[in-house]
Amino acid sequence: MKKFILLSSVIFLFSCSKKESGFSQTISDSTKIIESLNLERTKINERIRQKNNKNIFEDLSGQHSLKFSSDESIIDGKVNLDKTGRDLYTISGYGKSGQNTLMIEGSIKRVSAKHLNFEGKITQKINGKTFTRNKKTTFLDEGKGSFWRLQDKINGSGFVEYIDIYF
Repeated sequence: MKKFILLSSVIFLFSCSKKESGFSQTISDSTKIIESLNLERTKINERIRQKNNKNIFEDLSGQHSLKFSSDESIIDGKVNLDKTGRDLYTISGYGKSGQNTLMIEGSIKRVSAKHLNFEGKITQKINGKTFTRNKKTTFLDEGKGSFWRLQDKINGSGFVEYIDIYF
């Protein structure tokens, strides 16, 4: 009887060890499969993100010349375009000529080869008078040169002035 109990105990111990080993092996295999799937999903998502950030039109990032001209003044300056998304840029720039200044801050979305939609603030101080534009507007390549011209050309006094960003 003692032999039977001893033999049963030994068999019981070995049988429990084998079951635990198999169960942990299954968990380990499942974890490896899940990690492998997650890695593939991450790679696919990264490829999708890269394609979604790729510009439809040429990249405008960098520094560009800025020019303001009216009957009263001409101002030259620089603007920086920093890419923030697909054909989307932040724009900031400044120009000065004597006491006259021009400042531009906002965002630009390139919607065609000739059109840049601008949303932000353009502040100019000409001969002591300050005028601010802060409505949505467009810069357009009119085909008159290598620049986009602001289409909101009438200032607060009713006179025409030109604000150009050169490419």
